[in-house]
Amino acid sequence: MKRIIEEVLQAEERVGGIIKQAREKAAEIKRSAEKENIEKLNEAKQQAISIVQTTVEEAKKEAERISEEKLQKAKEEKDILLDEKSAEIDNLVDEICEVILTTEQERDSK
Repeated sequence: MKRIIEEVLQAEERVGGIIKQAREKAAEIKRSAEKENIEKLNEAKQQAISIVQTTVEEAKKEAERISEEKLQKAKEEKDILLDEKSAEIDNLVDEICEVILTTEQERDSK
């Protein structure tokens, strides 16, 4: 009977050792998986940051290009308008100069 009890106790010790090893192995696997997940998450964050930075830079360049185009178009339209209205502007300037240089009586006599 004593021998059976000793065998049972030894079996319990072996099973306890096996369970302890299994728990340690499970804990190691869990730590390794958590570390790998953290590394992958950090890598994904870095990729996202890079994508956002690239997108922002491209958007800035596009905005600058559009702004330059709009400024150039406005300048061209201004030049066209001045060319088209040049004669009218010259006539108005002449009339203003005449008003300034002549008296009311001289204007009435004309």
